[in-house]
Amino acid sequence: MKNGEPSDSIPLEKPLGRKAYGSIGHLPNSRLGPKDHCVTEGQARICTKKSRDKHDKIIVQEKLDGSCTAVTLINGEIIALGRAGYRAFTSPYEQHKMFALWVKKNESRFRKCLKEGERLVGEWLAQAHGTLYDISNDYEPWAVFDLMIEIKRFTVEELKERVDSVFLMPNQIHEGQPITVEQAMQIHESKKWPCDITEGVVYRVERKEKVDFLAKWVRPTKVDGKYLPEISGKEAIWNWRFNEQLDS
Repeated sequence: MKNGEPSDSIPLEKPLGRKAYGSIGHLPNSRLGPKDHCVTEGQARICTKKSRDKHDKIIVQEKLDGSCTAVTLINGEIIALGRAGYRAFTSPYEQHKMFALWVKKNESRFRKCLKEGERLVGEWLAQAHGTLYDISNDYEPWAVFDLMIEIKRFTVEELKERVDSVFLMPNQIHEGQPITVEQAMQIHESKKWPCDITEGVVYRVERKEKVDFLAKWVRPTKVDGKYLPEISGKEAIWNWRFNEQLDS
């Protein structure tokens, strides 16, 4: 084992038996990628115009632009995962190997937050994708936005209770009644991780202390992965890196 990475004898598998995280549907006028889908008209209305009744709670958070990753506790082991559900250290990309190492170095923090079978899901911002972040001072390269077990999502309040004073979360922009995207983005400009341009927002609809559904809105002008070498044809840009080599 080197730098917390298991040996090559460990098979390529999904420790959870599934993806670590699925996809979130888009709101109207959001920038759609090739495999993206939209939420229903009714769901969009609940988020931005009119709730069903007093039991709907609309929470809006900033959408961060990085790589979706997760950390789970299985059989007592803290495991770093890529979005597809494979161990992060098996990824061909340096950013995911770096995430696995970062998780190993911060294992005690994850043990404070996780119970057996649960996983924290967040955005790994070390490498610039389509947004540049200033990760210094009060920020770090990972922001957690979900606590899950199997397909169940915990409420934002439950997540906050687990990670308070341990990990950072995306900024919360709004909580309460429906709010338009335009209003949410206006607030977002003053509540954001330090970046060159905000990407969008994520709506979470909770109902009777349970998560009902999520929806997101992405700037139509956003260019996915414009800073990634495979798209830009240039060297990778890092918002954050270890000061040591991964193989030292």
